[in-house]
Amino acid sequence: MSRITSAIFSSRYSIHDLSRCRGEGSETLARFNMPLELGIAMARRFTSHLTGDHDWLILVPDGHQYVKFISDLAGFDPMTHDGTTGRLVPAVMSWLATRQDAIPTPTPKRVLVELPRFEADVIRLTEEWGAGTIPWRELVKAAANRVPPVP
Repeated sequence: MSRITSAIFSSRYSIHDLSRCRGEGSETLARFNMPLELGIAMARRFTSHLTGDHDWLILVPDGHQYVKFISDLAGFDPMTHDGTTGRLVPAVMSWLATRQDAIPTPTPKRVLVELPRFEADVIRLTEEWGAGTIPWRELVKAAANRVPPVP
């Protein structure tokens, strides 16, 4: 928990995809990690006078009736997607491009073109570091090498 909370409190932005909140397994228990993390991000935002600004993006699957289980989000208009990178990347990139103090972002097309190369980099990094142990800075460096900042 402390790693997630630290990451949210040290970041200006966070993205929360609520599409994984579905029942799984024989007991059809849903995982609620993402809504919990969104709640932490909301707490950060609403205590921004103490912690600095924080903004978030909420993603939900097409046709998802999120208001049935988290009706307090009704005024936040989550972005919808169909689970494909072709819909997720444009949603995220267009949101980032509208943040006032965000660095200039590449176009969704540019990200989608570079994505297979980045995924190959992640496979290479996994072979070098081991599954689940790639340092965050290495992933950021790999992404920056594939899609350099826009001037």
